[in-house]
Amino acid sequence: MSETEGLKRTTPESQGLPSAAVGELLDYFARKRLEIHSLMLLRHGQVLAEGWWKPYGPERPHMLFSLSKSFTSTAIGFAVQEGLFTVDDEVCSFFPEELPQKVGPNLAKMRIRHLLTMSTGHEEDPSGRVHAAPDGNWVKAFLAEEVPREPGTHFVYNTAATYMLSAILHKVTGQRLLDYLTPRLFQPLGITGATWERCPRGIDTGGYGLSLKTEDIAKFGQFYLQEGMWNGQQLLSPAWIREATSKQIDNDNVAIEWRQGYGYQFWRCRHNAYRGDGAFGQFCVVVPEKDLVVAITAGTDDMQGVLDGIWEIILPALSPDPLPEANEEQERLLAKLENLALAPLPGEKRGTEESFAGRYVFPHSELGVKAISFTFRDDSIYAALELPQGQAEITCGYGRYGEGSFPPPSPSVQGSSPAFSCAARQSANTLEIMTRLVETPFSYHLTCTFTPGEVELSFRMNVGFGRREFPPVRGKLSGR
Repeated sequence: MSETEGLKRTTPESQGLPSAAVGELLDYFARKRLEIHSLMLLRHGQVLAEGWWKPYGPERPHMLFSLSKSFTSTAIGFAVQEGLFTVDDEVCSFFPEELPQKVGPNLAKMRIRHLLTMSTGHEEDPSGRVHAAPDGNWVKAFLAEEVPREPGTHFVYNTAATYMLSAILHKVTGQRLLDYLTPRLFQPLGITGATWERCPRGIDTGGYGLSLKTEDIAKFGQFYLQEGMWNGQQLLSPAWIREATSKQIDNDNVAIEWRQGYGYQFWRCRHNAYRGDGAFGQFCVVVPEKDLVVAITAGTDDMQGVLDGIWEIILPALSPDPLPEANEEQERLLAKLENLALAPLPGEKRGTEESFAGRYVFPHSELGVKAISFTFRDDSIYAALELPQGQAEITCGYGRYGEGSFPPPSPSVQGSSPAFSCAARQSANTLEIMTRLVETPFSYHLTCTFTPGEVELSFRMNVGFGRREFPPVRGKLSGR
């Protein structure tokens, strides 16, 4: 089989996995209506199956959200290995100029290991308040938070704690987290094009904000499965890998996969596995006893459902020995993987769309929309959506995707976000547009209802941290 950027490809059967089991997993995702964007399965260091649901593709990075935390933990491991600090160093010692006037006893006791294990002593996640600091000084805002419990005694998921790890590394090395990791991890693993969002003061956000390709996630998992070894070189200490992925603290949660214990920015799983994960289904799952790595990107709320598919379908199907090659099953699987797609809206042009053309202005919009312009040509729609953060260029096909762009998802991200959109006519005067931001988990549905001289917009998202549906807003035609 071929080799791409260090990962070899082979058949599932050669590594003890029936091709039919992979096909069953794909069917399970479809049956459960899990919006998966990409999947890679590795066993014994080789790729057994890989697929992208069009319009997502292997060449595109994907926002990792909290899966970024596991990469931040890895950077701390390299820094400890290089003697820059230890996990028992006090957090306050790195930022004497940012400390509150009175340092409480629990803040004084907080150490790097407490940041790593989400056991800082906070009773609730302070991240929202830290990120909202009016002066953009997230370090100072974090250190000003009350610490009512003794560090190390209580787990609270805490994205701001991961940011503090990034800030400590930045302070000690004078480098961005991304730049520090590049020669130590990304270059040896052949990972290129990584980007990381930054705070207002230029420090990488640490707890989120990293974007990588699916194959990069797979390499990261394989690197951990090999306990820090890559191409015959021991990059990171096996002792650190074992420490980082072992249970360091108990964590209570309703969902079973989120109460198996927490390591250094890694979650423990059932089946003696561990994972890094991010909101809406970004996964790097490592199952050492099965020599298995699974990399997934997605846009779903049912993260437990994604993991259940791995546990219930893939794990029981694994054999310790190679299986006879099943050519017909392999061909069926390859065809299924090649044809994976998130279907566009079904629709066709009705011939009256041109009467909707023009620019519509919204004087008051909860959505933040300033204006939207429509142009209709042949079987395509061109919409320019004017937003506070920039202009979205939407190109739609009827029953097919067209490529455009959206403003970046964060002010610290440069450029624009690629967007694939499709359109459907729901009635004589109602047009639906769906846009997939293919380097993120997000897709947007915009319903446009036209009346003479006006348009009413309704907006909803597939996934999100807050509100996902918004009441309609009205815009008036200002010109054609």
